[in-house]
Amino acid sequence: MRIDRSVQPHDLLWGMPVAALPADAPTWALEVLTLGRPVVVRRAQVVEGWVAVGVRGYSRDQRFATRMKMADITRRVQPEQLIDAADKAAADWPALHALRQIRPIMHSQALPWGVAGSVGFELASGVRVLHQDSDLDLILRTDEFFSREQAADLVRVLDSAVCRVDLQLQTPAGAVALREWAGAARHVLLKANDGARLVHNPWQLQERAA
Repeated sequence: MRIDRSVQPHDLLWGMPVAALPADAPTWALEVLTLGRPVVVRRAQVVEGWVAVGVRGYSRDQRFATRMKMADITRRVQPEQLIDAADKAAADWPALHALRQIRPIMHSQALPWGVAGSVGFELASGVRVLHQDSDLDLILRTDEFFSREQAADLVRVLDSAVCRVDLQLQTPAGAVALREWAGAARHVLLKANDGARLVHNPWQLQERAA
């Protein structure tokens, strides 16, 4: 099966063998890979032919950062592919209800968007990880400048959902939290492959906060 190699943060990947985990990997990480569960692409610098990934365990504190060979990828699911998956979900947690509720709002942005976090993981893998208090994590791909006014308007609308909605703006330089960009702080935290830093404008690639 041919896999598109242009993986991006929040993509879910299948195929990582247990033997690829480093010697210091926790036992639970070996267990979940043995079960055939996916790993999630994260932001970090790796050498060519590899992708930085995170292994998700059975609880919130079980997260293990590692890397995966691109050649081992057998399946890839992107956040954009999960937008309508809640319609077929067996459960109806508030986070899934919120996803159905805010879809028209997100479509109105006329930008690519998708589902990440716990909701995305459950919808893509079928593994039950959601509960009554789960948040809904979204991404919005903003290759071009997205103003603070646009961000504030979107936050106000998303706050009408039945659960908390956390959205990350995916800029060419990295990711920034929508709520932070909508706020009044002069600098915001940009999460990039080479680490996190404060910036004034997340769309100016070389900028660093003074």
